[in-house]
Amino acid sequence: MSVIAYLKRELLDRSTLFFIVLALVAGGALWWLQGEEAFEIAATSSGVLVLLIAPIILIAMIISCYVRELIPTAVIERWLGSESGLRGLAVAVLGGAVTPGGPFAAFPLVVGFYRSGASFEICVAYLTSWAVLGLNRVLIWELPFLGFDFVLLRLLISLPLPVIAWMLAKFVTRRRNA
Repeated sequence: MSVIAYLKRELLDRSTLFFIVLALVAGGALWWLQGEEAFEIAATSSGVLVLLIAPIILIAMIISCYVRELIPTAVIERWLGSESGLRGLAVAVLGGAVTPGGPFAAFPLVVGFYRSGASFEICVAYLTSWAVLGLNRVLIWELPFLGFDFVLLRLLISLPLPVIAWMLAKFVTRRRNA
């Protein structure tokens, strides 16, 4: 597959096109409602933000591709596929909890795993674990600001959430495939 065909398939999907149209409509509405000066300020701010985030997104896309190429599909399916059961759930919850960084780290990994054979419900459990149990965030932000008792109670309350998300995703997937 050529690089151009790959980029078209990967970057110009329906959701990307939707957000491009949304940005154009929002920009047009801003110009119409607030005038040219407000539009220029917003466009400049957006441009700076894109320049800051673009390298991170590029690296994240490369990571996603590496995951798909470096880890054999059979390994992904065995450990994270729809037949992985509680083992896959445990790997997803632990993996999500220890994945450092923001969405630029977690989402490309999920995309890579999902496209390599990880099941939908495992990916949902991973993202839920990353969002509510992130140990990196707990150590750096929560413990210093909120204290041990608060963080321990929050983690205990949040611990079942990835499992609940996994079960709901499994239920939805079964209903959709039935």
